[in-house]
Amino acid sequence: MGYYRFGSSFYGNAIFRMVHGLFVSPSHLFAVGLILVACCPSGTASNVVTYLARAIVPLSVTTTSISTFLAIFFTPALSTFIIGSKVDVNGWSLFFDTLKVILLPVTLGIILNKYLPKFTTRILPYTPVAATLTIVLIVSSIIGLGRNLIVDCGWRLIFAVAGLHASGFLLGYVLVMFTAKDKRVRQTISIEVSMQNSGLGVVLAKNNFSNPTTAIPSAISSATHSIIGSLLAGIWRIQNRKFFQTINFTGFYKV
Repeated sequence: MGYYRFGSSFYGNAIFRMVHGLFVSPSHLFAVGLILVACCPSGTASNVVTYLARAIVPLSVTTTSISTFLAIFFTPALSTFIIGSKVDVNGWSLFFDTLKVILLPVTLGIILNKYLPKFTTRILPYTPVAATLTIVLIVSSIIGLGRNLIVDCGWRLIFAVAGLHASGFLLGYVLVMFTAKDKRVRQTISIEVSMQNSGLGVVLAKNNFSNPTTAIPSAISSATHSIIGSLLAGIWRIQNRKFFQTINFTGFYKV
């Protein structure tokens, strides 16, 4: 049942959102960028928003982990299938870039933790800051290079990206209603479905498409899903307060 819930909410919704990218985006290059980010797995920001919403953090972390590893195969496959109808795309290049972005850091972290535990302990407090600064610099450079295009498209581009993530939150919640009675499960999956790994989308766009325009939706996506997610987290946190007032939270949940 858990795998059914994951598959229906993540990849079923991704297909809908790719269609959204095709028909709502102001240009075909922006559509390609939207499709890329829609095919990406959920990012670690979803775990933070889940925590803030007082939803189910263990489920969020598990879903993020599973979707991330499955994305090694599904992200390039789905992207090639949809984008290939609009522009030429190298599926193998997408696959190897996804592999490098997802698998290499995880492998390096495991090796460092196993063979250089003292060194890992020293640098661990600084890694979140370093990762955040790196993403900020990458996103800033893309926004800067595409400034004129962003200004020209204006609200249409913002609407397309915001609609992408809003539909993710909505469909992620609605689809899981058929398999989960616990509203905190629905909230968690909703967050996981909508909050993509925008950094992966940026890397795939920059490395596989010559026109920098394709990376702009992923860059804007990073801020957009965080804003929408934070607003929902505030609302759901208030709703879930009653849940914590009536039981002693143990970290376990009943689906």
